[in-house]
Amino acid sequence: MSTQAAGGGRARSPRGQGEQLRREILRAVGRLLDEWGGIEKLTMRAVAREVGVAAPSIYLHFADKAELVWAALEDKYEDLAARMRAADANAADAGASARERLRAQGRAYCLFAREHPGHYRLMYEVRQPSVPTARLHLHPSRHVSLSLREAFARCREAGYPLSMPDEQAAQTLWAGLHGFIALQHTLSSAAQAQEPMEPLADGLVDSLVPAEPAGGPQPPAADTEAAQRIRAILSGQGDPTSPEAG
Repeated sequence: MSTQAAGGGRARSPRGQGEQLRREILRAVGRLLDEWGGIEKLTMRAVAREVGVAAPSIYLHFADKAELVWAALEDKYEDLAARMRAADANAADAGASARERLRAQGRAYCLFAREHPGHYRLMYEVRQPSVPTARLHLHPSRHVSLSLREAFARCREAGYPLSMPDEQAAQTLWAGLHGFIALQHTLSSAAQAQEPMEPLADGLVDSLVPAEPAGGPQPPAADTEAAQRIRAILSGQGDPTSPEAG
């Protein structure tokens, strides 16, 4: 087991043991989140009991509850982003346009939610630990955000004029996709919740990206306050309009 260094810092664990304990901690968090369906009862002490170690051992690997939960969910966000990138790549291999490749990502997002509703709820429909806005760029959902932002930039470079900056367009699509899924999860029957949402996702992409390119790479859309806020958060500066920034 890891030990605390005399100077108050984190001591080095015996070779191999530190990483093994970290994996056990993350597996324990995953079990507890699946069992409880939320983070309300999740504490460092509860995780320590589940693993069979003292609470200070958890702090040797994770600074706080947010870092712990984010690490436990990271593989799920990575899986979603990987599916989106694979759908994009498959569409590209088939000769699809940048707009169709973005559509493919939207469909993959919806398919993931339909195939893994429990994971999706933990990722997006259960409140996670609150952190200062300046930390949000470290959240594992950054993998999904990056994939969408790159797709919008590719559309613009392919000649599609966008009505809003890439970051804002990506956030708008992401919010719309999640809105469709959340409504289906909360308002639909179990059978209806399995109905494909891909046509809705396609329509949302179509509302953000024109049907035909204008010819030649397009310049970024006029900057907006929303885009500036998103860029600040993504860069780790936090939201410049929030009370925290004052």
